[in-house]
Amino acid sequence: MSQNSLQRRLGLLQATAINMTDMVGIGPFITLPMVIGMMNGPYFLYAWLAGAVLSLVDAMVWSELGAAFPKAGGSYNFLKETYGKQGFGRLMSFLFVWQTMIQAPLVIASAAIGFASYFSYLVPLSTLQSKLISGAVVICIIALLYRKIEHIGKISVLLWGAVLCTMFWIIGGGLAHGNFAAPIRHVNDGITLNYAFVAAIGFASVKSVYSYLGYYNVCHLGEEIINPSRNIPRSMFLSIAGIAILYLCMNISVVSVIPWQQAKDSQFVISDFMEQLAGHTAAKIVTCLILLVAFASVFSATLGYSRIPYAAAADGAFFKVFARLHPTGNFPYVSLLVLGAIAFVFSLLFKLSDVISAILAMRILIQFISQAIGLYLLRRVKSQTEFPYKMPLFPLPIFLAVLMWAGILISTGVTMVLGGLAAIATGTIVYFIKARINREWPYKPAVLK
Repeated sequence: MSQNSLQRRLGLLQATAINMTDMVGIGPFITLPMVIGMMNGPYFLYAWLAGAVLSLVDAMVWSELGAAFPKAGGSYNFLKETYGKQGFGRLMSFLFVWQTMIQAPLVIASAAIGFASYFSYLVPLSTLQSKLISGAVVICIIALLYRKIEHIGKISVLLWGAVLCTMFWIIGGGLAHGNFAAPIRHVNDGITLNYAFVAAIGFASVKSVYSYLGYYNVCHLGEEIINPSRNIPRSMFLSIAGIAILYLCMNISVVSVIPWQQAKDSQFVISDFMEQLAGHTAAKIVTCLILLVAFASVFSATLGYSRIPYAAAADGAFFKVFARLHPTGNFPYVSLLVLGAIAFVFSLLFKLSDVISAILAMRILIQFISQAIGLYLLRRVKSQTEFPYKMPLFPLPIFLAVLMWAGILISTGVTMVLGGLAAIATGTIVYFIKARINREWPYKPAVLK
């Protein structure tokens, strides 16, 4: 195998670990009170179920594409394949890389900002100190990722272990000392199935879905996954099922000790939960573990995103410098360093509440909705034998995914939707300028195959 190409070194265990560590970052600990506040009732658990259902439905789309096109870059390759390599797919895949150069650093920065925010439970921080810590987290992540993929796989499994231990401790605390059955028994208290409830689910799902994002991270590493046609779908479904159970149990555990009316206003809800159960020292320990989980999430997300500009550049569709691999480590070091640098700047500039909605609004149209529609179009013209994984009830999951993502997009708010459209419009202009200079589609006729 060429020393200038990525190598398949990650098995099912490592792929699942990478996905789950990406999914369980600071998100669920920060968004837990947000979701309760938006639902404003014991039925807030339905927002977490809604996030799990959307993730499972969308994972069917990712599984078909990931198993059929197991290459580095994930959606970059999917959009190119589904919309035509030499035609419209060139624009769609470029737009994905374009928005990735913005939203990927936003994702990394959001976890770093959340890390600094939760760190203030241990030591009160000024605004400047908080920014310095979030920036330091990004730098540490880049330093850890600056190595061979097999070493990263081992680190991912260790970080995954820390994630599971933290979640099990939180859940175990509620089982041992709380009234674990009460939140389940009273989940429907005061519920009214009307427009207000549906709207609340929509707005709360913006936060809960954010905490599930990352189940597709394995697709970005497709070229480094062993037996991808089996391990890519399996790792996604295992990740979503496992995380959904952990999230629901964690939420139930917390409100079995701290009433939801109190939990929705807590800035450090898990730390407050543990302090009430086992005292201030235990609260500090669990806070440290949450910070480790947040760090693990940034680690996993940055790993996956660094492969996207590399894949596009190696394909000749992005700046050539991003196609460079480290001479001894065989990892895309230029892509890693550039995304890290942008994330570092974002971590110093933005607030967490703004970043969460911006992340979703920016990626839904190009990455999720367009990708699902593209799969539907591709399945109509390609033989089913070209898809190692086939979703059940095709094409119903595709239509459901598109509808649900559209609902989430609307729920992010007009400002965020307009911001996402502005990013797409800007990227489209840049693409056509680039295409004109390089005489690419549409200035060069598409090659029919």
